[in-house]
Amino acid sequence: MLLANQHHPVLALAISIALGAMLASPVVVNAEDMIGRYWKSAPTTTAWVNPYGECWQGADGEKLAPCGQPAFVPHAPLVMRLLFELNRYKLQDIRNPEELRKLDDLMAEFKATPREEVVSIVGHTDKLGSLQLNQTLSENRAEAITDYIISRGYPAADIREVKGMAWEGGNDVSPNGTLIDLGPLENNPLRRRVVVTELGPDQLTQFSQ
Repeated sequence: MLLANQHHPVLALAISIALGAMLASPVVVNAEDMIGRYWKSAPTTTAWVNPYGECWQGADGEKLAPCGQPAFVPHAPLVMRLLFELNRYKLQDIRNPEELRKLDDLMAEFKATPREEVVSIVGHTDKLGSLQLNQTLSENRAEAITDYIISRGYPAADIREVKGMAWEGGNDVSPNGTLIDLGPLENNPLRRRVVVTELGPDQLTQFSQ
């Protein structure tokens, strides 16, 4: 027993050295098994890259950032309160042309981003005159704004929709998603507007169907 006790420190040292060597050496593991196990166990709130450069996924199969596509955050809709002369729709008929500067600023923002923005342009009127008159008027005003941005270099192919809605377009939506009550339909300047909206992936999918 005494002899065994004397050699115990030596044995412990040898075990420690061997264990350290094992930890320092690369562990041979079947890569497919490892990837499959971690792929399935990765929580939906995390994302990793496996040894093959593939994106690990959550249980729902979604590829999450940074591997997946970043969440789409559109520019806020641009609402221009353009004061056209009565029953007019040409740019020279706008009594507050300074309002177009907002559109120039939006085009500059678009050019500064890496993505290709696709927009819709919708004209609105108030309830003054017949529905058919205002429908045509709202369409023509939307077309006027379309011609304006194309003349300044915006690609016509990136304008997916141009339409008029007369007074049937409802209220505006604020950047945080809440409705803005514009007041009565009749003879209301707040409802005489043209709205430029950047379209997101879901909206573009609807147009392609």
